[in-house]
Amino acid sequence: MNSEILTLEDAILRFGPEKRNGKRVVFTNGCFDLLHLGHLWCLEKARSFGDALVVGINNDTSVRELKGEGRPAIPANERAEILSALEFVDGVVIFDELTPLRVISSLLPDVLVKGGDWRPDQIVGREEVEAAGGRVEVIPFLPGHSTTNILRKIREGASAPSVEA
Repeated sequence: MNSEILTLEDAILRFGPEKRNGKRVVFTNGCFDLLHLGHLWCLEKARSFGDALVVGINNDTSVRELKGEGRPAIPANERAEILSALEFVDGVVIFDELTPLRVISSLLPDVLVKGGDWRPDQIVGREEVEAAGGRVEVIPFLPGHSTTNILRKIREGASAPSVEA
């Protein structure tokens, strides 16, 4: 299956039949403003919970509202294209709202995944997924890896930590 950038309607048409045929559809979401090791780790682990991984990303307006002026660093279409190039991502949906509730409620994935910086009771769409028979997985947060910290280091001119062989 080739990964691509999809509308919500296209994602439902593409992954709905897979669910009916017994395949597990996994969903996760975020801004993914600057793709880093924490993102890759989370996305790869999310994919391990099912047969297809759909990633929802906030559009530029919602990222700005959530993260503040100067964000996003990379436009939504480019962020979506980068994510769709990853072999463990099966589809990317850009959403306009501050939360992915409409996407989750419409797609009703079998597994909803979030990073460990979210408590289960804070996870948007949890109730809808569980009511439909799905489950929620929280992946431990990879400390020290965040877009906010990377951008702060860039602005301050801090050098990246050296990698030892």
